Amino acid sequence: MFVKICGITSEADALLAVALGADAIGFVFAPSPRQIAPLAAADIVKRLPPEIVTLGVFRDETSQRVLEVVHAAHLHGAQLHGHESTETAFEVANGVRFSVKAVVAGSHSARVGDTYGVDALLVDGPNPGSGEAYDWELLNEIPPSMRVILAGGLTPETVSQAIMMARPWGVDVSSGVEKSPGVKDAVRMRHFIANARSAASLLGDDDLL
Repeated sequence: MFVKICGITSEADALLAVALGADAIGFVFAPSPRQIAPLAAADIVKRLPPEIVTLGVFRDETSQRVLEVVHAAHLHGAQLHGHESTETAFEVANGVRFSVKAVVAGSHSARVGDTYGVDALLVDGPNPGSGEAYDWELLNEIPPSMRVILAGGLTPETVSQAIMMARPWGVDVSSGVEKSPGVKDAVRMRHFIANARSAASLLGDDDLL
């Protein structure tokens, strides 16, 4: 089970997430209360183990700008969280080690998610990034060839049920493990990661693909 903690704004939270067992860290470069500068993200990345997947979150940027920031911050890849075209997604995917396209559950983009050329689809609710829950059964509409990262409204209390119902490749959380926007809660992060691992183990799916 691929577990990503997104909206990291400090070195302390990044190191804590890794110590608790997160596989990936997300840095938000799009306008957000959790927005971080590329150089600040680069300083944090230098202190992370090399096997931790580091992703920059972008919204409606050009592929050139996305690649510039990813490389400047020394990230593994990018997560496109806007209305990016398939062409933009392909250009980004070809320039990074790991690429993710966010889509809204039940949307046309979700149903044709295999046309973006990315490594995984992050499936969110009607208001992406809002932390609102939605009907997880909508993940059944995703092309079966795609890795699915479940996001939107996940908390330590709901992640086990979400995994059991939706059987995603990975899960992504931000606001669900926070004290305040951009400030993570150690206890909630620990419980989230532990509950995700436990549910994945019950499904016999605790290894990364």
